[in-house]
Amino acid sequence: MFTIDYNQENEYLRAKKRVEEIKDFYKHLSVYLIINIFISTMKIRRNLLNGESFEEAFFDFGTFAVWIFWGIGILFQAIRLFGTDYFFGKDWENKKIRELMREEENKKRKVQRS
Repeated sequence: MFTIDYNQENEYLRAKKRVEEIKDFYKHLSVYLIINIFISTMKIRRNLLNGESFEEAFFDFGTFAVWIFWGIGILFQAIRLFGTDYFFGKDWENKKIRELMREEENKKRKVQRS
């Protein structure tokens, strides 16, 4: 009975940690969007006030530099968190559930053998 409670608590703690990681990712993504929209707006506005046309101001590399480099970090965080199945497969959720269930079952078998 003790091992069942311990296993359930362990599963709960892992799931809770995963939910926190996903929540943090979405917070990071929101900050990324808000800050980059603000920076881009200010850069375009500044360039327009300096006499550039809208096209020149908009397509300036500086307008997109932060989007690109910070976006690379966001992409790596998403891949680490969700895995490549999230981006490349239709059934990623079902595959992930089956994979996690298999891992849990293997862990339980190892504990029972010990």
